[in-house]
Amino acid sequence: MKNRKSILYVLVFVLVVMVAATAADAPNLTFKFTKVDVPGAIDTTISGVNNAGAVVGVYADKNSAFHGFILKGENVTTIDHPNGTHTNCNAINKTGVIVGFYQDAKHLTHGFSFQKAKFTDIPGPSGATQSLARGINDGGEIVGAYVDSNGVLHGFLLKGKAYTTLDVPGAMWTQATDINNRGRITLDWLDSKYVLNSSLYDGKTYKTIDVPGAAVSISFGIDNAGEVVYGWLDSSNNAHGALLHERKYYKFNFPKSVQTYGERINDRHLIVGSYQTTTAGPWQGYKATYK
Repeated sequence: MKNRKSILYVLVFVLVVMVAATAADAPNLTFKFTKVDVPGAIDTTISGVNNAGAVVGVYADKNSAFHGFILKGENVTTIDHPNGTHTNCNAINKTGVIVGFYQDAKHLTHGFSFQKAKFTDIPGPSGATQSLARGINDGGEIVGAYVDSNGVLHGFLLKGKAYTTLDVPGAMWTQATDINNRGRITLDWLDSKYVLNSSLYDGKTYKTIDVPGAAVSISFGIDNAGEVVYGWLDSSNNAHGALLHERKYYKFNFPKSVQTYGERINDRHLIVGSYQTTTAGPWQGYKATYK
């Protein structure tokens, strides 16, 4: 994954252009896309959305500095952690709590939550050397990943002040990416062949939910009905979006894009993500509805 998305993975104006595309594997489901960009940004990545339609993500300014942001309607607010040189906002719940991560001056990554203009660090369990927060549900339960003292990445679930480590059996490393209000958690993990896979955890068991035909499958978000949105790579290392909807997989691409990622989904059939129109070009954000 030789692009900035791979870095973000391991570590506004709304320009209304409505277009329709149908999923290649299931032509009965239709996606309608809307471009989303931060004014003046040279690069915009959309990472999260709540049921009110508030969008969060990260943008690069003209000096190539990265900033977190929240978009409500046409109003953009920049979110920068005071100890960070790079801030990324990953998810937002119904009460407006945002989770994400920042990088410090030593390039170490730290998870955080943000509410009412206040940052709270999410360092991971005792012994963690780095962390990042990826998802939050409406009850305030947070999931993400941390690095242990041996340099191994583990997923985590944070309830109140108690951490639970999440490791897919047999995985070389695991990262939890999202959690819904029923406590269902999406995870990405690396197998012994160094291939990324996706799983769903119900509190007891891990179930593999890879996109059929994908060389790499990355589950980024889950809604309260259990629908999952993905970014996946084909055999040529090109990125595409996918939706697990009513037990069927629907693949999609932003029109005329060369790379597309699905990042997050809310309960109103709204998907957010990012795309490129040229391989070396900037990332841009989108919203997509489907029916």
